[in-house]
Amino acid sequence: MSLTAAAWIVIFCALVMANLPFLLERRLAPWPWAPGGALPGLARWGLGLAFLAGLALWSWGTLKLVGGAFAGGGATTGLFLLKLLASLLVAGLLLALPGWRRPAADSPGDAAAGAAAARHPGARPRGAGVKSFFDRLLEVLVGYVLVGTLGFALELNLGNAFPQRWEFYAVTLALFLVLGYPGFVWRYMLRRHPR
Repeated sequence: MSLTAAAWIVIFCALVMANLPFLLERRLAPWPWAPGGALPGLARWGLGLAFLAGLALWSWGTLKLVGGAFAGGGATTGLFLLKLLASLLVAGLLLALPGWRRPAADSPGDAAAGAAAARHPGARPRGAGVKSFFDRLLEVLVGYVLVGTLGFALELNLGNAFPQRWEFYAVTLALFLVLGYPGFVWRYMLRRHPR
């Protein structure tokens, strides 16, 4: 893989991951303080810690799998791209985890809210699925960690990884936040919010 291709992969992934928290109402990370849900408080904290452990495990696995692979040419390039796609698929599954946790409609009020949502697909029950700005910001930081790990793994693949100091991470985080600005504008400035 060439340096140019690796740079464009990282830029594309950064653009997607920086805007995703603003474009989706579905949670990308199971934060313990999220409203609603069928899990008690301690179980939500456990799920949040399991998510962070899964994120750390994905980072370690990506560094070993993608960073340790050699993308020289021929069959090795195909194998490298397969490892890269597998790593991105696992990251997507990790981010889809909170969407699989759906509370059951046990009470008559929940069933009525579900029936009302079926009649009016654009309407949402009051307080359901609305993420706060703080939740979105934390999800952007999770995206920064995912893309940073992928970029570091691609750097390892291309050759020696250079040690970075705090200035590098401060600048790349600022650039990542700038890449997320279109999603921020769409979420908070262009959309009409019910008052």
